[in-house]
Amino acid sequence: MYLKKINLKNKTALVTGAGKGIGKACAIALAEAGANLIIISRTQKDLDKVSKIIKRFKSKCVSYACDLTNYTQIKNIINKQKRIDILVNNAGTNIPEHFTKIQKKNLEHMVKLNTISTFHVAQLCVLKMLETKNRKKIGGSIINMSSQMGHVGGPIRSVYNMTKFGLEGLTKGMAIDLAKNNIRVNTVCPTFVITSMTKNFLANKKFKNFTLKNIPLGRYADVSDVATTVAFLASDASSMITGTSILIDGGWTAI
Repeated sequence: MYLKKINLKNKTALVTGAGKGIGKACAIALAEAGANLIIISRTQKDLDKVSKIIKRFKSKCVSYACDLTNYTQIKNIINKQKRIDILVNNAGTNIPEHFTKIQKKNLEHMVKLNTISTFHVAQLCVLKMLETKNRKKIGGSIINMSSQMGHVGGPIRSVYNMTKFGLEGLTKGMAIDLAKNNIRVNTVCPTFVITSMTKNFLANKKFKNFTLKNIPLGRYADVSDVATTVAFLASDASSMITGTSILIDGGWTAI
């Protein structure tokens, strides 16, 4: 048998930013593959809706409304879990501004959420993973949600570029440090995906035309494109993949 299947039965996955968009899709896809879920977002109402869908797949699901920039809060949530095998480090944001007009408060908010909080969540989850005695045998997987903008520059995205390029570096460093524990670390890097966060950007005709011209496949990514890739990286089907990126960009970075 040469085909490895995406099977996450008996695995527990934690997904941040799971209330909407890409995070929601990833959480549901992992449940479809058999995983139990720990889902985190800012809004409990959103989490309740996602939790109902997850339970249809006979997966267990616990949810926490949490501000990821509050270290004590997220630490308490992660520490109380019995085990974590998979982390989808998805929460993040973008506030598009021209470099000369970037406001200090927006810069600090994006760095705090996209970089510092992402680091803290990853570190706390790894410490929890390592509490499982046979971790090296069963392995673990961390998927950091990056972007094509972690590989190329983009207009009015200097701070976002900075945080996502930093995430690519963090991922490579983590992958090296954690390889001996058989914990793999990778990024997925989508092009523009139509979600509640991006729909306002894409409503601008000029920006929409610019983005589509830069995607050779001529369309935006769907949340399922990202979620399927995340499920693959979470599973043993990708057991030899670590410290790298999978670009879901329709060819944007090939130009």
